[in-house]
Amino acid sequence: MNHSLSRRTFVRQTALVAATAVTLPRIFGQAAPSNRVRVAVMGLHRGEAHVNGYLAAPHAEVACVCDVDRRAAEKAAALVEKKSGKRPALVTDFRRILDDRTIDALSIAAPSHWHAPATILACAAGKHVYVEKPGSHNPREGELMVAAARKHGRLVQMGNQRRSWPHVIEAMQRLHAGAIGKVRSARAWYAADRGTIGRGKPAPAPEWLDYSLWQGPAPERPYLDNVVHYNWHWRWHWGGGEMANNGPHSLDLARWGLGVDCPRRVTCAGGRYFFDDDQETPDTTLATFDFGTCSATWEAHSCNPRGQEGTGFGVVFQGDAGSLLLLDAGWKQFDAKKQVVAEGAGKWDDQRHFANFIGAIRGGEKLNSEIAEGQKSTLLCHLANLAWRTGGTVECDPAKLQLVGNRAAKKLWGREYRKGWEPRV
Repeated sequence: MNHSLSRRTFVRQTALVAATAVTLPRIFGQAAPSNRVRVAVMGLHRGEAHVNGYLAAPHAEVACVCDVDRRAAEKAAALVEKKSGKRPALVTDFRRILDDRTIDALSIAAPSHWHAPATILACAAGKHVYVEKPGSHNPREGELMVAAARKHGRLVQMGNQRRSWPHVIEAMQRLHAGAIGKVRSARAWYAADRGTIGRGKPAPAPEWLDYSLWQGPAPERPYLDNVVHYNWHWRWHWGGGEMANNGPHSLDLARWGLGVDCPRRVTCAGGRYFFDDDQETPDTTLATFDFGTCSATWEAHSCNPRGQEGTGFGVVFQGDAGSLLLLDAGWKQFDAKKQVVAEGAGKWDDQRHFANFIGAIRGGEKLNSEIAEGQKSTLLCHLANLAWRTGGTVECDPAKLQLVGNRAAKKLWGREYRKGWEPRV
């Protein structure tokens, strides 16, 4: 990696861009002759869904694709060219995007350790940002992301796409209107059939991968043959396990339905029970969140696909007058006698969340998952991981969104960064 082009240099170079672009969100439609939002997509494995989302969104253009994996970048560029008739720019180092004043937004689907540093730099460069969940590798990064969005006047959307699904919105409206009385608890779950990640062996990085740049903000570690492109999720150095991988989706729904922000106490139990391998994060988890007037639980079984209610993902809300089951396929409301009294169908629809992001940039819509709201849900996941790693329980000050006591957990509130990559706002 060429460290002569440091983070500090990029911040200086992009300061003028941020200053001139700060009013863009509300005048975009008038400022751009094409009336289109030009998007760069960073990280093209999960990011292929981003590409398809923007290709389907009115007034969006995939102007640039970026990946440290040359194969993924070429595949995405070919996809854009085939569907739009125009080949996008192709870059390896996302910092090239920061200097491009023709790019309006950065869409981040790189690994979790990249989410916050890339978001913060993009905001400083005058770009709006769509960032995948969890959005931050640790709680401190969540705080910095929100601060960067506010300082530079940028629109930042987190990729918990269920916030834009019509049947989910309908279910939440019913909950908040009192359909099941006062909501007392939420029970969320996730189940999958993940196999072992094995034992990684030291090896030269593949010729198609810029491994130094893949590591980016994270302190350098030797290349192992079982980390890239997915198993980084299960190593604390880069990811946050299933809690940070799928927890932000279901716990966001639980928090939304309950109408709460930060818990006063979080407990988390579980372990790595199925395989003896390199995975550091648990494959079986039970987390509880005490909000004082209500509670939430999240149960995950990464290596056994049998979930609850006939599906691997969902949330059940319990109230004084009944319950509401919310699944990806729809929702059902039950009365106190467990009889179905109302229901609605739904389906998976990522594209609405990308379209909402584009609509917000153009000036007519409110973000469905603005970064401050998204990071409140991600914080639940971070707190559960902190509890699991430091003895099982953490106490919080809900008003300050901070830990109370627990020195070991406080040491994990932030992280160490590779020299030159420390995020600053």
